[in-house]
Amino acid sequence: MTLFILCFVLFLVGLYGVLTRKNIIKIFIGLSFMEFSTFLFLVLIGYIEGGIAPIISKNITNPVYVDPLPQAMVLTAIVIALAANSMLLAIAIKIYKKYGTFDIRKISNLKG
Repeated sequence: MTLFILCFVLFLVGLYGVLTRKNIIKIFIGLSFMEFSTFLFLVLIGYIEGGIAPIISKNITNPVYVDPLPQAMVLTAIVIALAANSMLLAIAIKIYKKYGTFDIRKISNLKG
């Protein structure tokens, strides 16, 4: 239960970074914290104390298997998050080249 609470706290740290920072790079870092906390939460859902890999064998009696589906979902989500973060950073670089700053307040005041 403590790990689930820590996942929630990590998510809140990322949310705080997204809502309070004015620097685009710091906002992206906050989004990354939120993504990582979600990945950790999904992996913890599939964890079972004393569980083994779901490989069926004849010499194992009364096995407790770990659910592999959340792990597969997290691997897929990591790849998607990597692509999304790469795109966001490319956009941030283009914004910096055009306006010369990462500050959202200064960018929103500029015209053109």
